[in-house]
Amino acid sequence: MLSSISSIPGNVFLDCAAQNPDAGANSTLILRCISDTYQNAEENSAANVHSFLLVVCGALIFFMQAGFAMLCAGSVRLKNVQNTMLKNLLDACGAALAFFLLGYGIAFGGNDDEGAADQKTFIGTSDYASVGTSSAFWFYQYTFSATSVTIVAGTLAERCQMAAYLCYSAVVAGFIYPVVAHALWSHSGFLSHSNNNPFLNSGVIDFAGGAVVHLTGGLVALIATCILGPRRGRFYDAQGEPLESPKEFPGHSVALQLLGTMVLWFGWYGFSPGSALLLGPNSNFGIVAANAAVSTALSGAAGGVTALFSNMWIEERRSGEPHFSIGMAMNGALSGLVASTSGCAVLEPGLAIVTGLIAGWLYMWSSSFLLRIRIDDAVNAIPVHMFNGAWGLLATGLFASPEKMEVTFGNSNHPGLFYSFRNGGVDAALFANQLVGLLFVTGWCLFTMLPFFIWLNYMGWLRADSLEELVGLDLSYHGSSGAGNMGAVKKEYVDAYNRHKSALRRRKTPNLSSSDDLEGSDAATMATGPKS
Repeated sequence: MLSSISSIPGNVFLDCAAQNPDAGANSTLILRCISDTYQNAEENSAANVHSFLLVVCGALIFFMQAGFAMLCAGSVRLKNVQNTMLKNLLDACGAALAFFLLGYGIAFGGNDDEGAADQKTFIGTSDYASVGTSSAFWFYQYTFSATSVTIVAGTLAERCQMAAYLCYSAVVAGFIYPVVAHALWSHSGFLSHSNNNPFLNSGVIDFAGGAVVHLTGGLVALIATCILGPRRGRFYDAQGEPLESPKEFPGHSVALQLLGTMVLWFGWYGFSPGSALLLGPNSNFGIVAANAAVSTALSGAAGGVTALFSNMWIEERRSGEPHFSIGMAMNGALSGLVASTSGCAVLEPGLAIVTGLIAGWLYMWSSSFLLRIRIDDAVNAIPVHMFNGAWGLLATGLFASPEKMEVTFGNSNHPGLFYSFRNGGVDAALFANQLVGLLFVTGWCLFTMLPFFIWLNYMGWLRADSLEELVGLDLSYHGSSGAGNMGAVKKEYVDAYNRHKSALRRRKTPNLSSSDDLEGSDAATMATGPKS
């Protein structure tokens, strides 16, 4: 109250007396005026603090872009670092513009209109090329959309054309992601938990975006990499014959991978606890945020430890010698964080640990499964985000606590399936909603993105040229390698690439002299630095 009082200029009593000159001996009018003044000041102060906290939590989520950039840069070979970093930078730029022009209107247009929660729409009805009624809310939601786009970029690293990247990033941020966000998060979304007439009298609980962000991004990544194909030499030799076992393409820096992982974990505390702010300034958002933070920490820790020691046990049985794999620990922890995202606010601590434990095992299995069916994911984003985004959505339907639901949403009519069994009944409404939400997101991404990537591939805009891939996308798209030694690219590959580019220049510029062409080829070769 002191902060509210100090924000009111002048003398409140004199102001109220001046506003009610006929009050006379009736002090009730003046007291009511004073009370209303302080109440309005308190409400304005709470609204300002609420908006400021949304911006702060949005900034934490935006910082996750740095985490993704470091993780991707450390996971790729040295010859592709610049290209990967630029794509992460453009994610933030492209998502901002696409979300402003179309995405926000599709996702939340009309969300604050009177009666919005009484109707159901497929997309928003207003606020296109707008930030809506709250700039803080727009900024917070923009950071979510940028995160979803970034998931795809890591999977396709080292072999995707820049043209394809620019196309799919704009489509995902401006259309694919917003439709899912509208369905699950908008008051008028047909699967939204906040709709006054929710699906199956429950609606989907996706508190911080396990389905909206991670499952959507992971599914788009899976579709894209299936059409794009694996990196050269990953599963097949130079003659196109299948290799007995996949060739390892280790990233050039474990330190960057770990830095990226820890930055992402830090940003998750804006991602999950920060979502409590969307419940409104008059809710129990502080208590809900604390619950979400605990679930996030425990699930992430359980996933990392589970993957680390389970892999060590398997390695010992296979080879007789145990190894501690930092890669398993990092991706296991990220898997636990993803799995907690949907239900972090409604999970008891013990069940958050169970969720993370299963997430670690699911990561190990799904990563191995993708290798067996020859799907090449450069940063393991599909096992981490798609599989565990789906698991987290279903885990919420299983483990949502009625006590936590009461604190978070003000009702616990349909708790997790585990609690309904424990209480001697069977209430599968929430779990059914979670399953329907999973099917909707899967169907939507397949229906839209499968033909989109097939079209990109047909146009020749998807896959980088073979020579470009061999010499690295840093040289192909950026003219040189920041690393100086091109990451041990063979000299004959670079020479062949330069001859190929020279031939293209001659076709485009018939008057180009052979000496000029030779000088250009030599200059390009010299720009790459020493080769090995």
